[in-house]
Amino acid sequence: MRQKMLLLISVMIVLSMFMAACGNSGSEKPATTGDPAPTAQEPEKKEETKAPEGKKSVEIFSWWTGAGEEAGLLGLIDLFNQKHPDIEVINAAVAGGAGTNAKAVLASRMQGGDPPGTFQVHGGAELNTGWVAAGKMEGLNDLFESEGWMDKFPKDLIDMVSDGGTIYSVPVNIHRGNVIFYNKKIFDDNGLTPPTSFEEFVTVADALKAKGITPLALGDKEPWTATMVFENVLLGVLGPEDYKKLFTGEIAFDDAKVKDSLEKTKKMFSYINDDHAARNWQDASQLVANGQAAMNIMGDWAKGYFTTDLKLQPNVDFGWIATPNTANSFMVITDTFGLPKGVKDPDTVKEWLKVLGSVEGQDVFNPLKGSIPARVDADASKYDVYGQSTIEDFKKSSLAASLAHGSAASEGFLTQANQVMTIFVTNGDVEQAAKSLRDAQVSSGMAQ
Repeated sequence: MRQKMLLLISVMIVLSMFMAACGNSGSEKPATTGDPAPTAQEPEKKEETKAPEGKKSVEIFSWWTGAGEEAGLLGLIDLFNQKHPDIEVINAAVAGGAGTNAKAVLASRMQGGDPPGTFQVHGGAELNTGWVAAGKMEGLNDLFESEGWMDKFPKDLIDMVSDGGTIYSVPVNIHRGNVIFYNKKIFDDNGLTPPTSFEEFVTVADALKAKGITPLALGDKEPWTATMVFENVLLGVLGPEDYKKLFTGEIAFDDAKVKDSLEKTKKMFSYINDDHAARNWQDASQLVANGQAAMNIMGDWAKGYFTTDLKLQPNVDFGWIATPNTANSFMVITDTFGLPKGVKDPDTVKEWLKVLGSVEGQDVFNPLKGSIPARVDADASKYDVYGQSTIEDFKKSSLAASLAHGSAASEGFLTQANQVMTIFVTNGDVEQAAKSLRDAQVSSGMAQ
């Protein structure tokens, strides 16, 4: 009897071990959807983002955590999962407008020899004077050629993601930075026409202010939003060709035209909401959506926020127009992803990049994000009235790289420019701002 009992207990133990093993083999960790990436201060979180042993994975590092941008990213991930169910996507997104927080985490990881599979980076100086110059990126010419992309992206755009003839990242979208979004009801009720020039802007703003309506919403809790206003005024005063010369040193930042731009920016700032320093860009956009302010100068990720999160209709609830004197210019911001050196499975990363650069991928992502496709052969019918008009503008406008989003100048200059604008919003000292910008131009090596 005792032997039978021992035999029964042994069988039960073996059976329980077998069941536990079966349970573990089927419990794979799901892809994260917006959880912050590990930081230098929280190394223990790194274990949470590892794929199950033996399964391929690709870690996508970005700052897409808000409204339309997160929806667009999740749409891309869903498409990738359909095409590659055997590869786990780890969504290592870090919140913070314009990537302020994400870039700090990324720098720590890259310097520590722990690069993500791929990461979001703005085409232009942020990519080329940053990660490419530091020798941290692999070339992607072979990928562009094998996928037939060389004539599917505009040449000027390929140049923005290249250095010395080597392509380093894949553009997934195009955002326009020189846009005024406005509340249509406010404009219609007050018989106002959206301003196309600086003079018209002042006339409209004065009329709104007289009615007790905040003319211009600003949320510069993060200073890049104020820098966006300034860069658009610069573009309107100098035009696209001279605007570019600021960043090659051919025009100094204490030039008379820059001071004129600062004067016009100061005038615009005289119409903003009193609580601007406590608000972020979404808060400022919401003031326009709610009818608490009439206008907001913002990139067209605001359009994605309006339509995806706030459920507003373009040309019904809100309208848009190019910032003063920039109707034939396009302040371009492009989000791109590349292949960092030292990743464990570069071929898996390239599978993500292939989806990212495909027509299908771009047409899944951009309608939700509020941006337009970077490819010239995407399906315009998939885009709303705003997207379709912006696609056409992109084809015929002169392109200018955004300062506020790292495409026009080095991170060092941008950091100083943001500091200048933070002070300028409050004190409006044109001479001081021009001098500080000129000093930054010299110290960052942009001056001739």
